Amino acid sequence: MKYAAQLLALGLLPGALAQSQDPPFTPPEGCCATAAMLRFSCSQLVIERIDPLVSPGMVGSPHNHQIVGGNSFNATMTPVEYDPSQQSTCTSCTFSEDFSNYWTANLYFRARNGTFKRVPQMVNLGLEGNAGITVYYIPPYDGKTNVTAFKPGFRMLVGDASLRVAAGQQKQICHRCYSNIEQNPFGGAPCTGNDTTSLPSKPCAGGIRSTVTFPTCWDGKNVDSPDHKSHVAYPKTGTFESTGTCPDSHPVRLPQLMYEIMWDTRQFNNPDDWPTDGSQPLVYSMGDQTGHGQHGDYLFGWKGDSLQRALDARCTGNSCKELKSQSAKDAVACTKQQVVVEDVEGWIPTLPGGMPIMD
Repeated sequence: MKYAAQLLALGLLPGALAQSQDPPFTPPEGCCATAAMLRFSCSQLVIERIDPLVSPGMVGSPHNHQIVGGNSFNATMTPVEYDPSQQSTCTSCTFSEDFSNYWTANLYFRARNGTFKRVPQMVNLGLEGNAGITVYYIPPYDGKTNVTAFKPGFRMLVGDASLRVAAGQQKQICHRCYSNIEQNPFGGAPCTGNDTTSLPSKPCAGGIRSTVTFPTCWDGKNVDSPDHKSHVAYPKTGTFESTGTCPDSHPVRLPQLMYEIMWDTRQFNNPDDWPTDGSQPLVYSMGDQTGHGQHGDYLFGWKGDSLQRALDARCTGNSCKELKSQSAKDAVACTKQQVVVEDVEGWIPTLPGGMPIMD
């Protein structure tokens, strides 16, 4: 697509709706960084109430998730031993060597009568697929510092599903409220400007973008830890973007893994449907109406050294000579049947699993 090629030449353009035509393209003001980074679509694999990191082996975890990536995703993915690249037969991601699993909580709209409906996702600008997550793997912005790709068995979690206040929230997890579907003006880099750690307090005519960014320093030994967090850390000085130094306890520099989820809230923007007390009606599937509990899970599953090769080559966008790709049609065709069968499209009386809203 000519349209996508223009986007990718710009380096980074988060947000908005996928296009199947080649309309004249004018990038939103302030939209684009110039650093090399992989940016690609992973379509929806399944909406499911299982979580092999936080609730291993449990069929019917406390809250549901949207999952993308390799189709071997299941409730029991044995730590260290499980390799999705060996177990999966397809992936919902653009790069056909990426059988990793990426997942986040779902977002719901609560009507005045107390019923709930899941907020659908949009595909990001310049990409093709079906809902899901936009995934980024970002090498250091200086264009020369190398990073170490994740190792087989690697997994991690960022964010805290039980958090309901800003205090204690991990870095670079935020929301952006778009005033139009064209996202113009764009609003700058993620988690800057008017972005908020909480869910927006007003209707967003162009939808909401949720950004989830993971730590970038590794202890070099453990591919997991009991809390799925302690084996990774943030730079001890500066930031990843400024090529900050990793702490001595976690000396290995990782790529910056980032998710963007585009929530299509447009059907829920009628003020007459919002609470009469002026509060906002959106709630995450873990019963969080603040947004501070947003979190992301990751389970590495790239084949062989494919990710390392792409990072070393500083590939940009969703095309890389070091990697094998598949069509959007093939990516969308990779799906799974629910294990915990629940309605994920219509109006429901409670959040999935009966999860209560918790302040």
